[in-house]
Amino acid sequence: MAVRTVIDHGPKDKRVVAFALDWPGWSRGARMTDVAVETLEAYRARYRQIAALAGMEREFDAAGRLEIVEEKVGTGSTDFWGISFSPSSAETEPMTEAGLERGIKLLRASWTFFDSVAARVSPEMRKGVRGGGRERDEIMRHVFRVESLDFAKQVGLQMPDGPVLSDEALRRYRDDYIAGMHAYNTGEVKRRMRSWNLPFLIRHSAFHTLDHAWEMEDKDLSADSAA
Repeated sequence: MAVRTVIDHGPKDKRVVAFALDWPGWSRGARMTDVAVETLEAYRARYRQIAALAGMEREFDAAGRLEIVEEKVGTGSTDFWGISFSPSSAETEPMTEAGLERGIKLLRASWTFFDSVAARVSPEMRKGVRGGGRERDEIMRHVFRVESLDFAKQVGLQMPDGPVLSDEALRRYRDDYIAGMHAYNTGEVKRRMRSWNLPFLIRHSAFHTLDHAWEMEDKDLSADSAA
C-alpha cells in the first residue's frame, strides 16, 4: 500500500509540511512542496526505528511510495514554524478502538526512542540554527513541559507547572496521558477540543517528540569527543 501523505500549506505559503497519515510523527517541513515531500521520504529509514519499536516493522517495510491524498491550508503557525497545526479531513473522531490503539502504540514507541536518544547523546549539543541553541537537558525539559502542559490539557489532564523528569513521574504522566486519550475518545472528557482533535493530538505529540529526538541525534557531539 502507498503511504497516504498530506500536504499542509501555511496561509501565506511561506512553508509547507508533508506528513504521513498512518504513521504519527513522520512529518517534515520545508519552503516548497517538493522539498517537503523529498525530506519526508529521506526520513523513512529514521522513522522505521519507531515502527520497529512498536512491533510494526513488517507493515512499515511493506509500505510503498508516498501518495499525496490531500492538500490543505493550515494555520499561521505552519508558515512560521514549518509544522502542521491542524487536522486533515481524514483525521476524524471518535477514533475506532483499533485506530486509537495503533496510534498510541506508535506514540509510546516515539517516547521510547526519545528516551533512548537522550540517554546516549552528549549533554552539550552542536550549535546551530535548529532548536535555538538548547543543550540536551534543555531540549528534554522543553519536550516534557510542552507536552505535559500544552498537549495533555486537551484531554483534560491537569499537570503542575514544571518539568517531568524523574523516571517514575514520567511513566505515571504518560500513562495518565494515554488514559485521558481513551476517556476523550469515549466522551468521558466533556470539554472538547476546538481546532484540534484526537488523531491530530496523537500525531502532533509523536511529531514533537521525534523532531527533538532527531535534533539531538543530529547535534550530538559524542563522536567528536571520542575522536
